[in-house]
Amino acid sequence: MARPSIADVRKLNDGDINAQIDATRRELFDLRFQQATRRLENPHRFKEARIKLAHLLTVRGERQQAATATSAS
Repeated sequence: MARPSIADVRKLNDGDINAQIDATRRELFDLRFQQATRRLENPHRFKEARIKLAHLLTVRGERQQAATATSAS
């Protein structure tokens, strides 16, 4: 599975970003549960999910800062 690019995340709208953040957090929860019950087959998915979540949260934070800066001016 190819690592998602932050450029692809920047093309999404705010609603899609929030939906993907929720889905990625749920995926990480499921992965931790599978690991605890020793049913995890692909441990590399942890890293991919964390990177994806970091990209999503970064873009959301950038947009919130831009909106705050615009409204303050």
